[in-house]
Amino acid sequence: MIDVHFLDGTVGHYSPAASLASIAAETKAGNKKSGRPIAALLDSKIVGLDEVPTEDLPHKIEWLYAGDARGLPVMRHSAAHVMARAVMRLFEGVELAFGPTVGNGFYYDMRASRPITDEDLPAIEAEMKNIIAADEAFERVEVPRGKAVEIVRDLQQPLKVEHIQTGLADHATLSFYRQGEFVDLCRGPHLPSPGSIGAVKLTSIAGAYWKGDASREQLQRLYGTAWFSQADLDAHLAALEEARKRDHRVLGKQLDLFTTSPLVGSGLVLWMPKGATVRGLLESFVRDELAARGYQPVYTPHIGKVDLYKISGHYPYYADSQFKPIVMSDDEQYLLKPMNCPHHTMIYKARPRSYKELPLRLAEFGTVYRYEQSGELGGMTRVRGFTQDDAHIFCMPDQVEQEVEGCIDFTLKVLQSLAFDNFRVRLGFRDPKSDKYVGLPERWNEAEAAIERVARRMNLPGCEPELGEAAFYGPKIDFVVNDSLGREWQLGTVQLDYNLPSEERFDLEYIGTDNAKHRPVMIHRAPLGSMERFVGVLIEHFAGAFPLWLAPEQVRVLPVSEKSEGYARQVESRLKAAGLRVGIDLDAEKLGSKIRTAQLEMIPYMIVCGPRDEAAGTVSVRDRLDGDLGAMSLDAAVERLRDENISRTVRHKPKPLTLAGESKTANDY
Repeated sequence: MIDVHFLDGTVGHYSPAASLASIAAETKAGNKKSGRPIAALLDSKIVGLDEVPTEDLPHKIEWLYAGDARGLPVMRHSAAHVMARAVMRLFEGVELAFGPTVGNGFYYDMRASRPITDEDLPAIEAEMKNIIAADEAFERVEVPRGKAVEIVRDLQQPLKVEHIQTGLADHATLSFYRQGEFVDLCRGPHLPSPGSIGAVKLTSIAGAYWKGDASREQLQRLYGTAWFSQADLDAHLAALEEARKRDHRVLGKQLDLFTTSPLVGSGLVLWMPKGATVRGLLESFVRDELAARGYQPVYTPHIGKVDLYKISGHYPYYADSQFKPIVMSDDEQYLLKPMNCPHHTMIYKARPRSYKELPLRLAEFGTVYRYEQSGELGGMTRVRGFTQDDAHIFCMPDQVEQEVEGCIDFTLKVLQSLAFDNFRVRLGFRDPKSDKYVGLPERWNEAEAAIERVARRMNLPGCEPELGEAAFYGPKIDFVVNDSLGREWQLGTVQLDYNLPSEERFDLEYIGTDNAKHRPVMIHRAPLGSMERFVGVLIEHFAGAFPLWLAPEQVRVLPVSEKSEGYARQVESRLKAAGLRVGIDLDAEKLGSKIRTAQLEMIPYMIVCGPRDEAAGTVSVRDRLDGDLGAMSLDAAVERLRDENISRTVRHKPKPLTLAGESKTANDY
């Protein structure tokens, strides 16, 4: 018998062959308010009710009901199958590939006898609603691998045949899900039936290659989203519309912040003067903090010998995400720099080091290069060349926790200065079952214990270890930030490394108080991460309306007419002398038109100058967000803006909209 512990504290005893559905029926799970369960948490793993607990040990079960966000991935995966079934009813010769959940929805890659267009989506949605209303059960069927090949051949699904023969070659048995006439190879989980899908919307069609290989078959990817209620769907679509308005690729062009060029190359950002100003301000902010915290600046080349990265382990561990080596005439091979850390280790190693020099903190805004696949590139947030606010600390073992604490404090200050108040900390630990990690297990245990002690001592939000999220050389603390649209971005990071300094790697040393050689510990940290990604996220977080201290143009002086241009020039000079970035609009336009232009260009403040202002020594101040602030003396206006700029105040924090329900589960085989 299997012991099952329920959320209410009761314990049940069931046959090893009992499915969760039969257990739910026996326990009469559900009520008038919640209905019947749609899925379950079995020992903290989300599963379908067709799951059979097989191990002869106690299990914990929590039932999940419609409306519970934890059940969204199961519901959305079921919606993907409903969509595929609807397409097959409406189109001839449909060949299916994969249909996982992703983000706030799902997709299915497929091809039909003719291309599916946007005009087809309403008919597909209507057929999906018919299938949902019929509420036929999802039935799981497990068969031997050979039988599975026969089934998909009979279904005339050549892509599935290939996948079973290659991608699933090590699976002795495979599972299918049947719903009415629709049968699909899938490992689940699924709802008991689709009636719990409250509302669906097909959102877009994109191109895709079979298994992401550009040399293989061209497919179509149909995207959709599904929610437990129409109200949730409507809120999500409204948030998506807001996200489109905030898209950094659109705003970046409108506000003249950055551009890209096919002639320069995909994934390579060209910073326009205004965008470069924002980046420069962030860099100055970080550099001031670096100097105050005892960091020393360094510069390193954009390339290095492949041998350097072989020693560090970046090559060949990440060979697929690096540009191919450059082979010189003497057969020496060089690599576009994928990471700064190997270069910094060589600066440390350039001469003997004493314990008196430690901790040694080396900082660089270093540009690195990664060969991202073309389909993964996106504006500034996924690029092939990016600059990190990188630093590496070399310290003695007894200095580790203090230095990690300092790195965390640094990152917190950066996030707070930019109104990123909603974040969590992820502790990335080694997965003992994986072979991708280097170094001795005892060193890993020591490093993981150290960063967890610091994180908990500082009461950081989250702090739950996640296995498999460590770098290959050491555990890390990632700052996962929620932007104003509720999306998560991994920005700042602190990584603890006992391996790169090791004898097997760079063999770093220092002379201790006992006049003997000792091994330093290395800490990798980057409060912003990638400048490109950070600025891209920042654009969307603030919808292009940067706080005063970050705005490329902070103030625009608007003379009422040509008669006031002389006074406007005087006002411009006073503001510039106060350290503000000032523009002046001398166009022969009416004042209302000038104000609208400044508003559209996201200028934080407008200073209006007219004849009466000149006579009184005043100006009229308009705030982009609060509107007309009225007349005030020029001295008062300058002091107000200067103080806000120096203090890096964020007066109006972005109003959060939610794109909740994020899921990275991919359920198909």
